[in-house]
Amino acid sequence: MAVKKFVVGIFTDEEVLFPAIKKVRSAGYKIHDVYTPMPIHGLDHALGLRDTSLHTAGFIYGITGTTTALSGIGWVFNSDWPVNIGGKSHFDLPAWIPITFELTVLFSAVGMVLTFCYLCQMAPFVRKHHFNLRSTDDQFTMVIECSDKTSEAEVTAFLQSVGATGINTQMAETGWWLGSYAKDKTPFQKEGSVLA
Repeated sequence: MAVKKFVVGIFTDEEVLFPAIKKVRSAGYKIHDVYTPMPIHGLDHALGLRDTSLHTAGFIYGITGTTTALSGIGWVFNSDWPVNIGGKSHFDLPAWIPITFELTVLFSAVGMVLTFCYLCQMAPFVRKHHFNLRSTDDQFTMVIECSDKTSEAEVTAFLQSVGATGINTQMAETGWWLGSYAKDKTPFQKEGSVLA
């Protein structure tokens, strides 16, 4: 993946972060991401992110589970092992409802969890760059991607004007990749220190 330059602005207050996001977006800078120590209501709308389509994926997974259950049971009772039980029909839909319901829920739940983990880039083997180690503790971090047209000094001055308490520039890969933190410096290790 490509290594890009990012200007990282650190905020200590949520009430300063929201107006800063609106000003940064109106100024035309590209916000790579905003990291917060807790969920913040309305942040996705402030960043201009679209609504999630996870519910659509859940519906598709549920329909897949329903189809799998009905086709599997139908194949067993009509083709693979048709048994005449008291002259009853081989296609007995009311008796199939519990298994169909269970497979619908199972496919939908497992599929939505895996899709959520993929979209949020969460897995034990996924490695991401940490822009600010305290963004999960008590600081709010806004990461602005620098392009060829973006001046680093101009972005730094702009972030200072909107209330950032700390600003730094970092080079990082844009996405996530497979790897282990044990091979390099661990996320919470200070520069030059050795872990015991």
